[in-house]
Amino acid sequence: MAMEPLENEELEEENLRILTELLESKQYTKLRQTCLDLQEADIAAVMGEMEDEDSLKIFRILPKSMAADVFANLELDDQQYIISSLSDKEASSIIDNLMADDATDLLEEMPANVVKKILANARPDTRADINHLLRYPEDSAGSIMTVEYVDLKEDMTVADAIARIKKIGLDSETCNICYVLDKARILVGTVALRYLLIKEPDDVIGDFMNENVISIGTMTDQEETARVFQKYDFTAMPVVDNENRMVGIITIDDVMDIMEEEATEDIEKMAAIVPSDKTYFKTTVLETYKNRMPWLLLLMISATFTGAIITSYQKALQAYVVLTAYIPMLMDTGGNAGSQASVSIIRGLSLGEIDFSDIFRTLWKEIRVAGLCGVTLACVNFVKLLLIDRLTPSLAAIICLTLVIVVLIAKTIGCSLPLLAAKAKLDPAVMASPLITTIVDALALLTYFQIASHLLNL
Repeated sequence: MAMEPLENEELEEENLRILTELLESKQYTKLRQTCLDLQEADIAAVMGEMEDEDSLKIFRILPKSMAADVFANLELDDQQYIISSLSDKEASSIIDNLMADDATDLLEEMPANVVKKILANARPDTRADINHLLRYPEDSAGSIMTVEYVDLKEDMTVADAIARIKKIGLDSETCNICYVLDKARILVGTVALRYLLIKEPDDVIGDFMNENVISIGTMTDQEETARVFQKYDFTAMPVVDNENRMVGIITIDDVMDIMEEEATEDIEKMAAIVPSDKTYFKTTVLETYKNRMPWLLLLMISATFTGAIITSYQKALQAYVVLTAYIPMLMDTGGNAGSQASVSIIRGLSLGEIDFSDIFRTLWKEIRVAGLCGVTLACVNFVKLLLIDRLTPSLAAIICLTLVIVVLIAKTIGCSLPLLAAKAKLDPAVMASPLITTIVDALALLTYFQIASHLLNL
């Protein structure tokens, strides 16, 4: 009977158990053979779960043909530990065998003296490629591209093109798409590998290449780059300079890393946490404290305004103590309504569906949504206040009227603040749940006590 395939987590746990047992029993020959039977990404996943010393032992056992690919799949901090533990010559060998973009990402995070030693022993072409990529601003297309790609000439025949792919294909990020350049290295077209396989050997590249090429500029922001990939469903895209000269390519695996990085950063900002490049368990207690404390302090101080508002309406609360019981409900509902709006707008901004020019259109939509939500909540709450809480109709009406207005205010603020932040060149994610909740809380209390004071003649 055939065994059912293991789920990914079960497979990882099984691999970890096997490799750990072989390592502890010092069966190094069998350990090496077992690694040869695994995928590089699976080995890297297992190494990420091990202690640093054990992870380094596994890495040293790997054959050279496999080591660089495993290294490329490791988390950045694991890469830094391994590269720092190797000799300068060993470290340079790993760097030489990495794609230029992966090597650059690693070296950007390492101390300057370590980088200098590694590059001093690296091949001249590797050193030149890395120095070239380091020139571009962080988070730009130029900083995440790789310079290893297959380039062809218009006057090449199919036979010439296939011969060139055989020569440089293994050292290229991908050869599924080949890029046609003129003598000045201007990008003039692309050719898919499948066309080279079905064309006649003496057909000329310029006669059937795709001249409608979509490319990205070196200074294009990485988020915009990800949106272009998503729009056109590409697996690779050429990167050109200001004169349309091709300087590299970006592949879909780089874009997936960008999307994960940007999504993680936005989630952390929306939760009032300073973004971190490290995973949860790789971040120390002190680092986690430093990431969380600034926002907690700011929100705590801003929240004291709600206390001041309650104090200023102390007489109203003394006259109708029952009003106090509904403060949490009004504040929470307002905060939730504002968060719903802000998250929707932030998502729309990040996907390019919304921009600042849509602010009035967005406000009009959110106002209508707020009206429907506010009235629905107020009707349900009114029945509950009369039948369960046994309040008078006048008090129930005050609470429910406040609820409608608070929802309206919350959704208006929730949709407008991210748009204003984007207009001011700030990250809209900063204007998410915690900050909006704090603002809405204060406005909810002011609204509540103003309505109560006027209608109850306090």
